[in-house]
Amino acid sequence: MTAIAPGNGSAPLTRKDFVSDQEVRWCPGCGDYAILAQTQKLMPELGVPKEKIVFVSGIGCSSRLPYYMNTYGFHSIHGRAPAIASGLKISRPDLQVWVVTGDGDGLSIGGNHLLHVMRRNVDLVIVLFNNRIYGLTKGQYSPTSTLGQRTKTSPAGVIDYPLNPLSVALGAEATFVARTLDVDVHHLIATLERAAQHKGTSFVEVYQNCVVYNDDAFEGFADKTVRADRTIQLEHGKPLVFGKERDQGIRMNGLTPEVVELAGGVSEAELLVHDEHREDPTLANLLARMMHPDFPVPLGVLRAVERPTYEVLLEQQLRDAVSRQGEGDLAALLMEGDTWVVD
Repeated sequence: MTAIAPGNGSAPLTRKDFVSDQEVRWCPGCGDYAILAQTQKLMPELGVPKEKIVFVSGIGCSSRLPYYMNTYGFHSIHGRAPAIASGLKISRPDLQVWVVTGDGDGLSIGGNHLLHVMRRNVDLVIVLFNNRIYGLTKGQYSPTSTLGQRTKTSPAGVIDYPLNPLSVALGAEATFVARTLDVDVHHLIATLERAAQHKGTSFVEVYQNCVVYNDDAFEGFADKTVRADRTIQLEHGKPLVFGKERDQGIRMNGLTPEVVELAGGVSEAELLVHDEHREDPTLANLLARMMHPDFPVPLGVLRAVERPTYEVLLEQQLRDAVSRQGEGDLAALLMEGDTWVVD
């Protein structure tokens, strides 16, 4: 794709055009830096003018991101970014609206808002930074913290069963669901680009390292030395093959997936084939539940289906109402029924 010029005949936009003058205030080594850099790098490739792009965030380390984007943005209320972004998109459907949230902001106090924006299929890009900890408030366990994880608020180990963000998104019928890694910048920017191109609610979970309060949470499968053997890159229409030598795969054993070696009589023809466009989310749910160390961790697009978006349906409903009843009269509506005059 070719980056567009700002509209006055000047040079095409570059990443620098999307870098704000604000000092970036994250801990050195935080995975948020990689996500920010790839987001800024992606923006000029989307062909959308800066004045048509808005980033909306809630509260948390991730939610600082709108300050660092030279676009419009809101650093809004804890957990309420999806609601604010929905109002913005409905009133200005011409805008490209991004929601930046975290596992605490989006899945705890904001869980209800997140569920319903996905259910409604509002045309937003939702990027959830998942570090399995509350970072900004200094290390409390979050809805995605693992069972037994020791934190400042769980010194004897977490006893809450964690939420699976992808399962939550699929359960809410999000039309685009994907996962990527902060340390795999090529995969990260490609996934964000796919999400931006989708019409409807795009939900992207980014495994993001918190170097201070939950360092190396994903090292067991995200580290470059083991990533090929412990993750699986999802490709539409292709069998689920993984491994540095591409010598392993995922096969169904009844209703249960199993890891098999591509040797000794097992061929790729026996493997599960990925279908991201399947309307039934059963396959996507199966992939979402595959976790290390029992399975390779799926990365990429789990689901990408087309449905009318909320704002399009709403606009159609309004047009239908006007065609049946004519243009509304606000003054007449306010004076309808019983009224009182106060002297």
